[in-house]
Amino acid sequence: MESGSCSTLHSLRFSRTLKPEIPKIVLPSNLFLFSPLRSLTFPCKSLRFPRFASWSLPPKKVEPASRQLAVLLEVEGVLLDVYRSGNREAFNIAFQKLGLDCANWTDPIYLDLARKAGGDEERMLMLFFNRIGWPTSLPTTEKENFMKSVLKEKRKALDEYVMTKSLALRPGAENFIDDALNEGIPVIMLTAYSKNGDKMARSVVEKLGSERTSKIKIVGKAEMEGSLYGQLIFGKGVSSSLDEELAKEASKSASIEKQRIAKEVASLLKLSVDIDTSSNESFKKIVVTLRAGAEYAGVPVQDCVLIAGSQSGVLAAEQIGMPCVVLRSSFTSRAEFPSASAVMDGFGGADLSIPRLRQKKLES
Repeated sequence: MESGSCSTLHSLRFSRTLKPEIPKIVLPSNLFLFSPLRSLTFPCKSLRFPRFASWSLPPKKVEPASRQLAVLLEVEGVLLDVYRSGNREAFNIAFQKLGLDCANWTDPIYLDLARKAGGDEERMLMLFFNRIGWPTSLPTTEKENFMKSVLKEKRKALDEYVMTKSLALRPGAENFIDDALNEGIPVIMLTAYSKNGDKMARSVVEKLGSERTSKIKIVGKAEMEGSLYGQLIFGKGVSSSLDEELAKEASKSASIEKQRIAKEVASLLKLSVDIDTSSNESFKKIVVTLRAGAEYAGVPVQDCVLIAGSQSGVLAAEQIGMPCVVLRSSFTSRAEFPSASAVMDGFGGADLSIPRLRQKKLES
């Protein structure tokens, strides 16, 4: 556009005897004149063109665009304090079904075991029975199978407990989601890496009611693996050697990060935690789920905010540059989250709300 306008100016020729008529030249508002063309001399008389700023169209006032925002929420510890309301009760039901009358976890016992084991339920059982003694009829070689049977009964009991009991969601959770939806903010529920399984997490989400769930997106195992990023990482739909290399690099990065956070988690929670860093599948799944959530929301990762209830979610969000706000639960009441944008105790009031979330996002 610039070169066309300049050639038009240079091609003008005027007679010395006739009064030249200066043609009207309409310049677009975004044209930039280089310094050699700011002053032009014609044969008949000297015409000096002022700087471009004086003849350009007045600039339009551009209002700053509001920043995009999407909210990704974990289920356990965020929508429902599963650790206090469901898990402990489910363990006690499992103990009863297996005839373990000596085992009954009170709230303090459960929380103490959960903190010392870093949330690893098999380790919780190990710590507990090492403390009170294993069933006398149980051979030493059968301890692992015994713990698996307890966890199997516990999962069944928890599913039944959550689906049949009228467990209330955390106060203010429904209002927070309504406010987000009313402002057109995408709301994504993350169930893919729920500690107690996708099925149980979805049953908790259903407590929001059909009207709300019809307006939000649930990212479970199928949605996570079916996302573009999930297909890349898990090898589905990979179409080129470049994609394969990217997948390898992403897996390698996740493995290195897993080794780094093993010590960091233990340090932050002040626990002696034995984390198996040989397998990165669990952490990789969390990272892919967060990226899939941003993908389904149609919002860049850095413009999403994860509302987390788990340390692993916070660390995964940090790795990919996603802002994160922690909502404390009974399990994380004494934990520290230095990489989180904020740590709050609940929804509404002086805690988590859409206006406060926007403010935190602007500060990040």
